[in-house]
Amino acid sequence: MNRKKNLFLLSGIALSALFIANLLYGSVSIPFNEVVDILLGKDTNHAAWRHIVLQSRFPQAVTALFAGASLAVCGLLLQTLFKNPLAGPSILGISDGANLGVALVMLFFGNTFQIFTVYSFSGSMAMIIAAFLGASIILGIILFFSTKITNHVMLLIIGIMVGYLASSAITILNYYSTADRVRAFVLWGMGDFSGVSVERLPFFVLCSIAGLCVAMLMIKPLNALLLGDMYAASLGVKVKRIRIFILLCTGILTATVTAFCGPISFIGLAVPHIARLALTSSNHNLLLPVTILIGACVAMFCNLLTVFPGAESLLPLNAITPIIGAPVIIYVIVNKKNIQYFN
Repeated sequence: MNRKKNLFLLSGIALSALFIANLLYGSVSIPFNEVVDILLGKDTNHAAWRHIVLQSRFPQAVTALFAGASLAVCGLLLQTLFKNPLAGPSILGISDGANLGVALVMLFFGNTFQIFTVYSFSGSMAMIIAAFLGASIILGIILFFSTKITNHVMLLIIGIMVGYLASSAITILNYYSTADRVRAFVLWGMGDFSGVSVERLPFFVLCSIAGLCVAMLMIKPLNALLLGDMYAASLGVKVKRIRIFILLCTGILTATVTAFCGPISFIGLAVPHIARLALTSSNHNLLLPVTILIGACVAMFCNLLTVFPGAESLLPLNAITPIIGAPVIIYVIVNKKNIQYFN
């Protein structure tokens, strides 16, 4: 028990330290005391520093925190549902649906589209709405099949196939689009925590908190699912309803993160394994909160690594996440026989 308490304590300290580091560290060097004064609302002679801290670094740090937590929870829920250690947020094609929505806007409509010829959207708002619509459509398809198919493996395969169909449509759009639009879409696909402005941050945070709260409410059914569907049903768990709730929760969280930050790889896949290895337990009473904390820490750490010392530009986020995530997955595959994940 002391080990688990220490893990919570260390995770909380790491979370706080990484959040502060995200505010202090960047391509522009800002003294520590100036950052503190800006956060406390004190007057400063450096308007540019105030803008960087409040309009760029603070929303970016908050975005990384909630995006990491959301993706990690998605991975944990899907791995528990499918009893598959390689299940992740992109496995059901939901993120591919968001990608397809953005691809339609960026590659076909040219960053602008209209709804019912009345509402017109352009720029980042058009991409966010398109990503939500794309993810929602794919989620609706998956939810429809979940009511027809009881086998988790078959549902997983359908999700993968739907993702392939979305990827195929994106490839066709890339082929017929102009070079400038293709380049813009490729850059968006590299992932970025800086795409959430201060004005849009409350909406992003509220959507993330809503999804995380739904996940927390499913702790008991998730523990029951570890013992098998039949045993869970004998305990009074409505397996089909819980499966729909899990798919809905992961769909909302994945759509939110992908819409605002782009498709982010490996965090949702690797973090649940890090949490299990740290806890040596699959009990969701402890595993879910630890996964949230570690997911937020990993995302903020990756965000720090995108700032290359001495360079004005940032490294792509999806160039950093595999460096942390891939070794974890390789370790899990190699030691699969010696690790008890779903007991």
